[in-house]
Amino acid sequence: MSTVNLSERIPNNVDLTSDRRLRRALEQWQPAFLDWWREMGPVDRAASEVYLRTATSVDREGWANFAYTRMPDYRWGIFLADADPERKIAFGDHRGEAVWQRVPGDYRAALRRLIVIQGDTEPASVEQQRHLGRTCPSNYDLRNLFQINVEEGRHLWAMVYLLHAHFGRDGREEAQALLQRRSGDADHPRILGAFNERTPDWLALFMFTFLTDRDGKFQLHSLAESAFDPLARTCRFMLTEEAHHMFVGITGLARVVQRTGEIMREHDTEDVRSFGVIDLPTFQKYLNFHYSVTLDLFGSELSTNAAASYTSGLKGRFDESGFEDDHRLHHDSWPGLRFEEGAFRRVPVPALNAINERLRDAFIADVETGVGRLNRVLRGLDLDFEIALPHVAFNRRVGLFRELHVTPQGAVLDADAWRRRRHEWLPSESDRAYVGSLMPEALTEPGKFANWIAPPSRGIDGRPVDFEYVRLD
Repeated sequence: MSTVNLSERIPNNVDLTSDRRLRRALEQWQPAFLDWWREMGPVDRAASEVYLRTATSVDREGWANFAYTRMPDYRWGIFLADADPERKIAFGDHRGEAVWQRVPGDYRAALRRLIVIQGDTEPASVEQQRHLGRTCPSNYDLRNLFQINVEEGRHLWAMVYLLHAHFGRDGREEAQALLQRRSGDADHPRILGAFNERTPDWLALFMFTFLTDRDGKFQLHSLAESAFDPLARTCRFMLTEEAHHMFVGITGLARVVQRTGEIMREHDTEDVRSFGVIDLPTFQKYLNFHYSVTLDLFGSELSTNAAASYTSGLKGRFDESGFEDDHRLHHDSWPGLRFEEGAFRRVPVPALNAINERLRDAFIADVETGVGRLNRVLRGLDLDFEIALPHVAFNRRVGLFRELHVTPQGAVLDADAWRRRRHEWLPSESDRAYVGSLMPEALTEPGKFANWIAPPSRGIDGRPVDFEYVRLD
């Protein structure tokens, strides 16, 4: 097991001390990162002591150590899962060969692009969430927000290390650019559309962490299959931290539904806005929006770039070893969803070109499990309302369905009808304003929770729910 050197300026388990040039380059990048964090990281409470989880090693016992830390003092570092000296490439034209420790020249540009895109999502989410501490529904939730923020910062470090260590001058320039783009900036936006959307309230945050971080799970699993072993090892460790982000999402949404359901049952009404909670139709609209935006992150259903990445061994499938095929896919097909002759139907398409669609379908099945959990909360309260995912073609801006105007139920409309009715299915400005009105200011007293959300069933790290997770100045 590789050990983490916590005494260094940049904690790591990649032996930076033996590579003076790389260490010096990363130490020069570090002040720019800290400047970015101070400018674009969490506002107002950045100096508060937070009960944060910090990795001290990459084994099961060491990756989650809890202690009070001021976020500017958080020890961001570089952690790769332990190497497997017997590991072979599991898919593509190089299947069965030894994994690569260095970047093959033929794949240099494509591999750098994959790393840059993944790296760009990490600071983007911090930027999207930086104001949410001002409206947190509890001390517990504020701590979870800050935990996500510092880990997204560390995931940025993970990708920057790969760029510096393996891509020379081009990598150093890309690492600088990761700190220069800004979420939602008109001139220098983040690369992927979902990471330029606003996250103006906590319902949006819970949707983001439930859905968009779940996309991150599937993308990281695919990259963890990479023939480029340093990337695979990096992503395997990142996945241990990503699980908490999705936990915050699904438990946050379940707590919103729980509180709304309690008010509905207590007052025997679906019109709950007058009681200061989030009505379920508005909840459904938020889900529709964030789900459709997240689906766009998977890219086009038919993609020669995704096929090339798979064939080259750069990026595999989610749970690659679980597939009972030849792991090359040159002669395989996949039942792709298409709109043909006025109807949606499954038709056989080349499996290699449908890599993105296949990954997206696995994501959808995973999300449906989470939606089932939300509906169990409602059924437990004897309420006759079912939360549902919209049709996969609903509100799409990327891929084969981007020109269609599709309702959540899958009906295809003309453009005028869609424009007239879109706020039946997507949050209007008044919907967002109402949700925002429930969160006028932060509620930070330990054990107290905003009216619109139920307390969690348990605390963090075995601590009680009313534990002081964030010590405010």
